[in-house]
Amino acid sequence: MAEAAPPPQEPPGAESDPRGGLGRLSPPGWAWRWLGARRAGLRPWGSFLDQRRFGVPQNLGELWRRLGHNAERFQSNYLLLFLALLAYCLLSSPLLLVALGVFFGVAVRLRARETPLVLLGRELSPAHQLGVAAGVSLPLFWLAGAGAALFWLLGAALVFLGSHAAFRELEPPESEELQMEPV
Repeated sequence: MAEAAPPPQEPPGAESDPRGGLGRLSPPGWAWRWLGARRAGLRPWGSFLDQRRFGVPQNLGELWRRLGHNAERFQSNYLLLFLALLAYCLLSSPLLLVALGVFFGVAVRLRARETPLVLLGRELSPAHQLGVAAGVSLPLFWLAGAGAALFWLLGAALVFLGSHAAFRELEPPESEELQMEPV
């Protein structure tokens, strides 16, 4: 009588992997926790865009207080808007998408190799392998205008998000304590 074939074995740790067995290609646990904290800190968009809460700061001290308070209070909203600007920047430049695809394709392919990469008789570390991936895709980044796209992204984020943080008034204090007014 023929024996039944044993069931296929899963890779070690796959049964306890909450990321669906993606292994080393998925983000680590700290990234999932950070993402959960950003998601929990997201403020309602109605409150974020409430036009009645905008005004010109009275002085430089109030401007700095607004910048600090609003940057902390709306950090998750600002991050989401930054990612939306990033997506717009990438989608409006198809060659930049191709360059990023080449970079990540080469990087993933190098990291997924069973045998270490040997170049000129020397075994390359993972950091050096990423350097090889960057070197291969650098001409494409240059042709795609990645530098201009990066500075556009930083400038647009600074103008839009900085303007919101500077002109959005501070929330009134929630406590009923005696408050001192600035002189």
